[in-house]
Amino acid sequence: MKIWTGSTLVLGITLCTAQAEVSSQQIEQSLDLRERWMGLTRDVLLAPQWTDDNQSFYYKLSVEGGFRFYLDQLQPGHRDVAFDHQRISDALNKATGGHTSALQLPFDSFSYGPDADIRFYYDDSLWSCALDGSHCARQQRQGQPKAFGVVRDLRVAPQNSARVSPDGRYQAQTVGHNLRISDAKGATVLESTDGSAENFYDPQSIQWAPDSSALLVLKVKPGTARLVSRVLAAPTDQLEPKTITQLYPKPGDAVDVEQPVLVQLASRLLQPIDPQLFANPYSLDELQWRADSSGFVFKYTERGHQLARVVAVDAKTAQASALITEQSPTFIDQWGGSYLQLLEGKSPGVLWLSERDGWAHLYRYNNQGQLLNQVTQGQWRVRAVQRVDEAGQQIWFSASGMDPKQDPYFVHYYRINFDGSGLTALTSANATHEVVYSPDFSHYIDLYSRVDLPNQAELRRSSDGSLVRLLAKGDISRLTAAGFKAPTPFVSKGRDGKTDIWGLLVRPQQFDPNKSYPVIENIYAGPHSSFVPKSFWPFGYHSGGDKVIGMQALADLGFIVVQIDGMGTGNRSKAFHDVAWRDLADSGFPDRMLWHKAAAAQFPWYSLQHGVGIYGASAGGQSTVGALVFHPEFYRVGVAYAGCYDNRMDKISWNEQWLGYPVGEQYRASSVTEHASQLRGKLLIVNGEQDSNVDPASTMQLVNALINADKDFDLLLVPGGEHTVGRSSGPIRYVQRRQFDFFLRHLQQQQTPDWNK
Repeated sequence: MKIWTGSTLVLGITLCTAQAEVSSQQIEQSLDLRERWMGLTRDVLLAPQWTDDNQSFYYKLSVEGGFRFYLDQLQPGHRDVAFDHQRISDALNKATGGHTSALQLPFDSFSYGPDADIRFYYDDSLWSCALDGSHCARQQRQGQPKAFGVVRDLRVAPQNSARVSPDGRYQAQTVGHNLRISDAKGATVLESTDGSAENFYDPQSIQWAPDSSALLVLKVKPGTARLVSRVLAAPTDQLEPKTITQLYPKPGDAVDVEQPVLVQLASRLLQPIDPQLFANPYSLDELQWRADSSGFVFKYTERGHQLARVVAVDAKTAQASALITEQSPTFIDQWGGSYLQLLEGKSPGVLWLSERDGWAHLYRYNNQGQLLNQVTQGQWRVRAVQRVDEAGQQIWFSASGMDPKQDPYFVHYYRINFDGSGLTALTSANATHEVVYSPDFSHYIDLYSRVDLPNQAELRRSSDGSLVRLLAKGDISRLTAAGFKAPTPFVSKGRDGKTDIWGLLVRPQQFDPNKSYPVIENIYAGPHSSFVPKSFWPFGYHSGGDKVIGMQALADLGFIVVQIDGMGTGNRSKAFHDVAWRDLADSGFPDRMLWHKAAAAQFPWYSLQHGVGIYGASAGGQSTVGALVFHPEFYRVGVAYAGCYDNRMDKISWNEQWLGYPVGEQYRASSVTEHASQLRGKLLIVNGEQDSNVDPASTMQLVNALINADKDFDLLLVPGGEHTVGRSSGPIRYVQRRQFDFFLRHLQQQQTPDWNK
């Protein structure tokens, strides 16, 4: 289908296609962009954190040659390095065999540990490094993990240390599958006899009442122990392959069923709570005793994510009652639209987040479940609660969309009274903000930026928001001189003709407005959040970590590279979000295609003449293939990474949230594997052999379907590669070069180098 845009009507425009061979040096230069730009910023502050004494804070700051971590003080003039960077670098390199320099440590944030060490996350693990540089070590995981939150891995022994009562008189733990309570001398006070492997007492769930009069414990009927096995074909420590097995529940599988049990010491009774109010659980969580020990409360999420309930249990009668019942004809968002807080002060009750009026807002209930008032309201959404000050009767929270003159995704910070009065803004600059409060909330660091505004960091007083001092103001003059140009935000109307769809465009450094550039979309349409960058970070504009080779590097090869948040993604209204309900195949494509056409109508250099290229990973990989399957007249070339191509093959938690339960026709309709015969255009599939996030069999089933449909495609499987392979882990440079080659050959019709010469 011919797409007529403004660009096709402008004379004198040269389309950047069918040129001479792209040189290997041009591609290498793009692959090296991050390294060339690294170290060109000054005073870009990242990841501020406070120490427990309220007097100090530390952060990462860009300096000559990279980054350095500093320890700063509330009073000015006392900034010093947070640790000896060379010692940490040497110790980490010794532990990993790597070659990290002192000013390019591979983490953005850290915390001071209790053993004269620092703790940080690196390579998907928690690490500890001694401050004296004597050693670095990967930390062992503690306890018994739950696979995606709903099924225990019974192959792993749980932590079963004795839980001592607050008054010190008793201790509780499990023996075999049963619960045992002993006194301080070790004599058994109470022991259950009904536990079994099929219905056991969970030692990690034991919670004592504050007055030690009772405890609660969960009795568990295990769910489906679905095990996914992967072959590690090329292990580093032996010639022969290895097999790795992972607990991996999928949509429709039975989940752990948890039964709360109340244990009253005075009566020596174990009383299971009547499950009538939580009869079909996906999960029970946020179990907590009331401060006065009168009972406990938990949140129940029904299978299918259309009903959530706050259940209160009386400690004397063991009777359960519903404090709050939330229902939705679509989904209740457990990924970004859920919040529960018990109030125990002079106004006891519950704070609850709901989207019942079309936006995510806070509601206040009393202890009998009566609605007292809606605390926040308006056509904007609460993003998170940072503090509930019961003494001051105030809530400190972040929100987006409150200022109609700003980007609706920009995050700002506020205070408000319990009764909904006294709304006070703590941030105002036209940017997206990250506020980090001191432990006593007397001060805060306001870190704000935009894609075209480098990080500004200010120290402020919480009482009135007044400025104490400027901590850092990002300087990008060297970066700009090296060729950096900020992305261009662009807004157009969505499928309904009235809703704003936000995105951004990245142009080549050597952009020529008299030329015409093919367009590539970087897609991620996962409903759990929004994804178009709002803060400053010049190296990629792509999720995936510090190593990522991002959109600018691809644009520099002669493309316009864009990212868009279509309908169905999060952080807007409930109606905006609900587009994804039972329809992940939608991926916001009706909005995205209109956005592209609006951009082409406004910018003569924005060419849709040969179709649009697209790439993405995980849910973005699924959407990439979906673009070539469901909209091949518009999207012509795609590179799909680690996709969940059939949601029945993917993890239970994410997929049942959006596609619902039970598993039905809606899963088949969203599956690109089921529709593989509709594929048009050019497709490169990239997958890591050891993907632990999305079952790699999902990729191979798509490959099988494409073969059966007699379709041509390219496949790159990376031995040992994880979910992020080619993006922030594994052979990044090689995989990105393959992506660059693919778009150059098939979207620009360029001849690319013979890399095997």
